[in-house]
Amino acid sequence: MADAKSKIVPSGAGMSAPLRGMNTLSSLRMLGIMVGLAASVAIGVAVVLWAWTPTYSILYGDLAEKDASQVMDSLQQMGINYKVDTASGAVMVPAKDLHQARMKLASAGLPKGTGVGFEGIAGEQGFGTSQFMETARYYRAIEVELARSIMTLNNVENARVHLAIPKQSVFLRNQNKPSASVLINLYPGRNLEDPQVDAIAHMIAASVPNLEPARVTVIDQKGRLLSGKQHDAEMALSKGQFEYTQALEKNFAQRIANILTPIVGEDGVRAQVVADIDFTVTEQTQELYNADSPALRSEQTIIEQAGGAGGVGGVPGALSNQPPGAATVPETQAVQGGAAQASADSGRTNKRSTQNYELDKTISHTRSAPGRLQRVSVAVVIDDRLTEAGKRRAHTPEEIERLTLLVKEAVGFDAQRGDSVSIINTSFKMQEQAEPLPEPGIMEQPWFWDAVKMALGGAAVVLLILGVLKPLMRNLAEKAPAVPAGGIAYVTAGGEQIALPGEMEARRLGSPTKSYEQQVDEVRTMVNNEPQLVANIVKQWVAAED
Repeated sequence: MADAKSKIVPSGAGMSAPLRGMNTLSSLRMLGIMVGLAASVAIGVAVVLWAWTPTYSILYGDLAEKDASQVMDSLQQMGINYKVDTASGAVMVPAKDLHQARMKLASAGLPKGTGVGFEGIAGEQGFGTSQFMETARYYRAIEVELARSIMTLNNVENARVHLAIPKQSVFLRNQNKPSASVLINLYPGRNLEDPQVDAIAHMIAASVPNLEPARVTVIDQKGRLLSGKQHDAEMALSKGQFEYTQALEKNFAQRIANILTPIVGEDGVRAQVVADIDFTVTEQTQELYNADSPALRSEQTIIEQAGGAGGVGGVPGALSNQPPGAATVPETQAVQGGAAQASADSGRTNKRSTQNYELDKTISHTRSAPGRLQRVSVAVVIDDRLTEAGKRRAHTPEEIERLTLLVKEAVGFDAQRGDSVSIINTSFKMQEQAEPLPEPGIMEQPWFWDAVKMALGGAAVVLLILGVLKPLMRNLAEKAPAVPAGGIAYVTAGGEQIALPGEMEARRLGSPTKSYEQQVDEVRTMVNNEPQLVANIVKQWVAAED
């Protein structure tokens, strides 16, 4: 046995069959298998990471760099994951956190929108900044601030303001009036009422000197003109009158519903009211005198008296210097002369009296207020009564009469005005119960696609294991040499193979590719270094021969 050549072959005991099979492969084939295993592991890890990555949705798109930075800082403080799309620059968050992120950012006032307001003026200006640039920057700041104010409205998502302010001239006749235009982007399904549009126009007009509300144009994102309506005072008055009439009719209808609901039920009454209102404005001025009780206020009496003994009189001139008339009889002359003397002696008296009386005078100026109710027409429809047995029956005429009296009292019925009240009893058509809104499909749920990704990732990993790794390991196991129980390596001596004990590891005996001389040298070294182990081996050989 000493002369026989002995060859020690490591058996790979303690190794699995695939590893022993790999030891029998060539270096090139082993390298290919290692590369394939590494690639399979990498693919498996990538699939698992992809499956566990949540689905991202766009939070905000087309943001300015400053707004995007503020949004990302806020998301980081809130603990919400985010990423930025490299293609569009949009900020994206997990689909399950989309609404929560938007509400939290809205409460923080983000995003603030593009543009720089008056905070841009506070910055340092260049040394060579011209007056034109300063004016343009100032007007631009006003536009941004006005746009921010408009965006505070609930229905407005975004807004832009453009001001056209001409250069003022020193000549009054050449003065040009400024104008403004507003572009409003509304939320989906939202609209602006006419009073809101007028409020926007008045706000902008009050913010720019010499700007009139009529010169402010407001349009929406669909190109519809919102402010190009009639600004005539009469039309505005008519609109106010219509709104007043509607409010009054609604008030009357609500009164009727409130008084009849406890009797016929909440859904058992329908009422409509038509009010005829006179908006004519009448002004009247009237003066009234009371002639029954006059009072003497003042009296003035003038008496003029002239005496008979007067001097020479007459009109000087040729008319009075006339020859005497014809001669008369002396008796006649005496009589005429006596009458003239008596008239001259008696003279004349003139008496005038003026009396002023004070009368009661009333001056009244009456201006009737507009909105005088001329006539009210009421139409009421009531449903049938529901009996205790659950059946419906019509109201009796007595019941209709009592309900009519209640309605008349509720609206202030006045027969002299020509008011009318009509109540009709009819069976209401039962409204079909509205079908509930369909629940979102399973594919529309935010967790659906995450579950699909996880399922696909798991299936890919299972396919990789069963389709690649398992066949490869089975192939390597089939090529592995058999190992006796309890043996680690074979020692060939004279054509016989003897198994070494478990303590003799194959790594100590070297590689089977080494030459016979090298293996013998290793065995000798082992005998010198571990004689106890070698003695145990020899004992096993002897026991095996016996």
